[in-house]
Amino acid sequence: MASYEYSSRQELIDTIHNLYLLLDAEYDGINNTYKDTRIPEVDKTPAEIIAYQLGWLELVRSWEKDELAERTVQMPAVDYKWNQLGGLYQSFYSKYAQYSLPELRELFRQAEQQWLDWIGTLTEEELFIQGARKWTGTKENWPMARWIHINSAAPFKTFRGKIRKWKKHCPEGLAE
Repeated sequence: MASYEYSSRQELIDTIHNLYLLLDAEYDGINNTYKDTRIPEVDKTPAEIIAYQLGWLELVRSWEKDELAERTVQMPAVDYKWNQLGGLYQSFYSKYAQYSLPELRELFRQAEQQWLDWIGTLTEEELFIQGARKWTGTKENWPMARWIHINSAAPFKTFRGKIRKWKKHCPEGLAE
């Protein structure tokens, strides 16, 4: 069974939430003054990691809203193509640049809850049957649950490791 396969909606929700809690806990003790500190060992700053997640959680939900409203779904986003993700990420970073780390964490907490609430409204068929939504495409083995996984559970786990590495290589960024 692939890592993105889940036996139920509840298993998907529980996995996402548990990985979110682990990621968020890694931010405990990081000094807000260092939220934008870039180090060679990690490709994103602590603030960029949260901005990236806020951007993707919002974006995926917008695809769903657009399809349900019978609007054209523009993927990945208006003015961006799949080969322009670097620019899309920069737009996420810019959108959230003015927020402090505590504010970003609160926005992330709210976004994760909205994400889980949304998943809770979806049927097992919508989540696990390929083609239940047009925006999920026609590629085999890409049901909505996989899109949800790769935009939440998977990066939550990856980014937890990146924050741990950031803290190891930037100990001055930790509050005393």
